[in-house]
Amino acid sequence: MIPRDDFFQKNGAVAAKALSCRLPLIVRCSLTPEIIAILLLTLLFVGSCIAWLTNLLGLPGNWMIVLAAAIYAYLWYSWGWETGMTAIEWPGVVILFVLALLGEGLELVAGAAGAKGVGGSKRGAILSFLVSIIGGIVGMFIGTAILPVVGSVLGALTFACVGALIGAVLGEQWKGRQIEESLEIGLAALLGRLAGTLGKIMVGAVMIAVLVAAVYVPRV
Repeated sequence: MIPRDDFFQKNGAVAAKALSCRLPLIVRCSLTPEIIAILLLTLLFVGSCIAWLTNLLGLPGNWMIVLAAAIYAYLWYSWGWETGMTAIEWPGVVILFVLALLGEGLELVAGAAGAKGVGGSKRGAILSFLVSIIGGIVGMFIGTAILPVVGSVLGALTFACVGALIGAVLGEQWKGRQIEESLEIGLAALLGRLAGTLGKIMVGAVMIAVLVAAVYVPRV
């Protein structure tokens, strides 16, 4: 039976050699399994942070984090690169999965307490969701133009919530309800969207912290 460390080193070297054959000579000379592992780790954290921010747009950012961590864990176990850093193991991926479920649960509860809680229709809920995504994207670009980074976050959140209100009002008006009732449902949709998004963002921040801990915190 091949020792685990020898298996890791052998397969890591093979993977690095296979990948380096497709790269320019100047990169090929310095490419090692350790460097590849660091690059993958960098992509994991950068991609996870970007995915976390997509929660502002109403996209499944937390699930993207779970997917990225699962891919990284699979690559680590398949090739076993030795970098001196703790690998992300499957129990860590399971924890991220549970946290993502928690984030979805918070969003569902917020939605139930929002427009649905005051009698909102499915038509209004669908339009509220779609217009909030569009509003989040528009707000992100407007916020970035005014104040990079912070402005993009605040702009996306603000416009997404306003979009939820507008979409809900349009949906209820389309259904034939009075403007006062539509506005009441729209306001509830705005508050529900805000609470749900903030909940998912907080859970996503915890997920990022779990990723950092899984990699950098030494095991006892």
